Amino acid sequence: MKINGKTRYLWRAVDHEGEVLESYVTKRRDRKSALKFFKKSMKRHCRPHILVTDKLRSYGAAMKEMGNVERQETGRWKNNRVENSHLPFRRQERAMQRFRSMRSLQKFAAVHASVCNHFNLERALYSRDNFKLNRAAALAEWRALGAA
Repeated sequence: MKINGKTRYLWRAVDHEGEVLESYVTKRRDRKSALKFFKKSMKRHCRPHILVTDKLRSYGAAMKEMGNVERQETGRWKNNRVENSHLPFRRQERAMQRFRSMRSLQKFAAVHASVCNHFNLERALYSRDNFKLNRAAALAEWRALGAA
């Protein structure tokens, strides 16, 4: 991502259902940043059975340092779930006309993930009537959370 003409990196942890677990913004995409992100996400969500990443070498170096090398999987099309989770975020980013600081990007990424996870109902899996009922229930729950 570009913030004021400088490249910044948004790290995202996504579970097997496509829900965003963790978002983290850094200046670099190196072993140190990968290690910090993995530790942060594993502290909050425990160790996963399998970690699917792209083939960036800093992931392997961070995994080696943590002792998770055997749990890492890389391969063509394996990280499509993560790549597809970026799409709603990118759409909203374009509508907002980009970000001005890393802090605002970090705040937005955290809030957007929770809202998107709550309202993402996978429309193709339900009939229209069930989809409308589930969406209404999610909206009622969201309003109850906002009122508290």
